[in-house]
Amino acid sequence: MLAVVVGAAQNILSKSSKYSLFDPCKEMAYIPLDAEAKTKGKAAVDVIGNPLGKSGGSLLQQAMIFSVGSLAASTPYLAGCLFVIIAVWLRAARSLNTQFTAAMAEEGAEA
Repeated sequence: MLAVVVGAAQNILSKSSKYSLFDPCKEMAYIPLDAEAKTKGKAAVDVIGNPLGKSGGSLLQQAMIFSVGSLAASTPYLAGCLFVIIAVWLRAARSLNTQFTAAMAEEGAEA
């Protein structure tokens, strides 16, 4: 019973974090774009990016499980991959912040 409660709490926390933090930040990245670029960018992310990320994560996990033999044995390697992905994601977020700030400053200078 405890596992069900912990699983439910984890699911609630992950979904609430996604909808309250990730989705608004994702939409903010499109603010400085014109209407056409905004539409094409959203379509590319929704149609290609999200499914590719999910399938890539699943492929990585399955490859680790098959190569090491079990999920428990592959956990340290998956943790290493997670930390690398987090580092790349943080670098991309910093780069996006720099580009967003520059675009907003340019847009403010035009107005």
